[in-house]
Amino acid sequence: MTATVPTTPEELASFIDHTLLKPEATDADVVALVEEAARLGCYSVCVSPTFVALARATAAGRIKVATVCGFPSGKHVSSIKAAEAAQSVADGADEVDMVIDVGAAKAADFGAVEADIAAVRAAVPGDRLLKVIIESALLDDDEIVAVCRAAEAAGADYVKTSTGFHPAGGASVHAVSLMAQTVGGRLGVKASGGIRTLQDALGAIEAGATRLGMSGAAAVLAELGGGPAARPSGTY
Repeated sequence: MTATVPTTPEELASFIDHTLLKPEATDADVVALVEEAARLGCYSVCVSPTFVALARATAAGRIKVATVCGFPSGKHVSSIKAAEAAQSVADGADEVDMVIDVGAAKAADFGAVEADIAAVRAAVPGDRLLKVIIESALLDDDEIVAVCRAAEAAGADYVKTSTGFHPAGGASVHAVSLMAQTVGGRLGVKASGGIRTLQDALGAIEAGATRLGMSGAAAVLAELGGGPAARPSGTY
């Protein structure tokens, strides 16, 4: 999976999971998110599990619906993550973004990381995408590579940089590039966490991202519609 860097708002919108994961979000917020995402031409919305059914009904087939699992800490028993994912699929989720047990990765227990992902994969049918959030800002290069390999071995469809909720930070050009090199086009790469400008978005895609998670899609797309594309910075 490789992507051509977009040059129009429509092309860039097709990369975007328009995201609302704030705990204080309301039904009205989710409806507004879906309507905005559909108007902008985003690929999907990404919402908390409790909002999947509402988002699906509001989307009415216009856009995909993604959700999260084991979010944001990843410190959930694998069977609970699997049950959460299964419920989200039953509620209509097209995609599930799960969080790994980052502590297991830091302890170099990559077998445990793979088993955790595999448990969720077993609960997410093959016609639904499974993305694996690795919290890349907390990992060194060797750990990023090992976790990406574990995700691929467990049957994931994507690796994803960040929850956007950890104080260590979100996506970086370096992490996205390393993840893309590791999965070699066999999996997608989603950059999320701190992507707030056109420069951030294009930098991630140039580094190898095939999907972007962001909450401020409208402002970023307006930047692209208003003038020449900015060039990438080093971090988001």
